[in-house]
Amino acid sequence: MNHLLKIARTATPGTEVQFRKHKYGSGGIQSFLRDVLALANASVNGPRYIVVGAEFDSKAQRSFHSIDAEDFSGKPSYQALANEYIEPPVRIRYKPITVDGKRLGVFEIGDSQDRPYMMRIDYSEKLRRGDAYVRSKESIMKMGRRQLGELFERKFRDSVSAGDIEIGFPGEIIHKDLTLDSCDLSKLPSAEASKKLNQLIDIRAKSQNSGSTTVMARLTHARLFGADDLYVARSTDELMQEIAELRRKYRDQDNHFLFESRGEHMQMVIYNQGEEPIIDASLSLIMPNHNAFYVADTLPRVQRNDGYFDRTPDEIAAYPSVTLKDDSVQVTSKIGDIAVGEPVDAFAAPLRLCVGKDLSGKRFGIRYALHGQNLRSPAKGNLRLVFR
Repeated sequence: MNHLLKIARTATPGTEVQFRKHKYGSGGIQSFLRDVLALANASVNGPRYIVVGAEFDSKAQRSFHSIDAEDFSGKPSYQALANEYIEPPVRIRYKPITVDGKRLGVFEIGDSQDRPYMMRIDYSEKLRRGDAYVRSKESIMKMGRRQLGELFERKFRDSVSAGDIEIGFPGEIIHKDLTLDSCDLSKLPSAEASKKLNQLIDIRAKSQNSGSTTVMARLTHARLFGADDLYVARSTDELMQEIAELRRKYRDQDNHFLFESRGEHMQMVIYNQGEEPIIDASLSLIMPNHNAFYVADTLPRVQRNDGYFDRTPDEIAAYPSVTLKDDSVQVTSKIGDIAVGEPVDAFAAPLRLCVGKDLSGKRFGIRYALHGQNLRSPAKGNLRLVFR
């Protein structure tokens, strides 16, 4: 953290450091993506930084402006935005720091040696697929064909062929298919609780004209929850509201069911058959999403005695970056260097999955892309999940 404070206090705008007065937020995503591209493509070594909440006036005097705490809450998730729109993958950390009593934010963009970094898909009419920017001194410029060509030519000269890379699931040989067992999702703790509350609603509806609604509700409550669970009179609307909040209430119990007691662990391996290591490798996956297909976006909390407790920072950091979209699941894993001749795990902590019975007998395709500083082009391919 001390080096971030030093950058905020003493650095000046330049090729590897940018200052910004206001937070990006949901309204500044286009500017955020452009700025990250420009810094990632800058011709410097080591990390690059965006200091948010600081500015310089016409006399080069520095001033600070507090940034809302909620900007660090993950809404928007700046790393997820970079994963979705920028390729090759860029590693970003966003940390709050305090300078002269003001809360600032510092984006640290990891050492970016896999240039050029470009837009993977369109964001807007002004920021399209294939667009690339570069920061030079204090300005940002859009990269033209000549600049991109020079970067690609340099990358091609000192590169490994994607044809030398094999990617798949581990075993005696590297497999292209992985079979996963399905489970009964109606046994989810929140689903079980919802079932009981719906029975209370049904009893209330059936007995409301008999004059014995309260008696029947008490008897049903005792049967479902046990005599030791104190009965509390609730209206149908209150019961419906309680059902709507069950997923939040039972989040830890559901996650333990999905990703610990009934879940599957998915590991992948990368085998470099070339003649030199792959430098600074990262793997990205895209899978379909489905209401019976669960992928943990973080490791579940640990169950101990009657409670659930947070994982250690190292455990949390080891898990891949997972972004859940309406129609897809996107996974990114920073691997580092991949030596020649020895399969390497793609994930420091395996991906956690759970499959419902609705998918039994079906198959999902996985599209993958391996990027590396000295890969001539990304190693791309398809794998398959088979559900039984």
